[in-house]
Amino acid sequence: MTKTLSVADAIRTRRTVRHYLPEPVPAAHLDTLLDLAMQAPSSWNLQDRSIVVVTDTAGREGLTWATGGQPQPQEAPVMLVFVAEPHAWRADRADVYEQARRNGAWSEEFINGFSTAATEFQEGLADRGLEREYAVKDAIIAATYVMLAATELGLATSPMNGWDEEEVKKVIGIEGRADLAIALLMSIGYAAEERLHPGRRSLSRNVFRGGYRAVPRDDR
Repeated sequence: MTKTLSVADAIRTRRTVRHYLPEPVPAAHLDTLLDLAMQAPSSWNLQDRSIVVVTDTAGREGLTWATGGQPQPQEAPVMLVFVAEPHAWRADRADVYEQARRNGAWSEEFINGFSTAATEFQEGLADRGLEREYAVKDAIIAATYVMLAATELGLATSPMNGWDEEEVKKVIGIEGRADLAIALLMSIGYAAEERLHPGRRSLSRNVFRGGYRAVPRDDR
């Protein structure tokens, strides 16, 4: 019987894998990953991120072109494209509130106040040109959930950040959509290579309590 990984184990054992076996990802595993991704935190519960699943040869070839010929889209049987939706807050959110009512999570009073506050907050972001940044953060959190869940299922992943956004948009059918942003690409499959942990700096180098402390640099 396969031992279930703890979250801590998944974090410590997950590595970025660039080369994959041709073995397909079971449909049940993929469904699980997508469901867990949508359980990720979303600011103001806007759920302003979507995932496009690319498994067909033409789509993966397109993503190979968009990523400058990287091996992941060529070899991995599944590519996920995380799409950020910066203008999601402008759309009707009645379904979100209704679900919260049914679940007993939010009262009517809370919904009314929450709706107003959320709109005011997003308007402030729009005024400062931060809508895209905010939505991309939500999409990245969802992608992190996928990576950890995939590790538990024995699958390998590679979060990809080197691609041409417009070319990626063409592949997934949103060419010219300035209202949408590509947050991340991720390959999923069974590893064809073993990647060892290169190690991380000590906590004293990157963790500070009470305030940030810049690390002195030797500029000589």
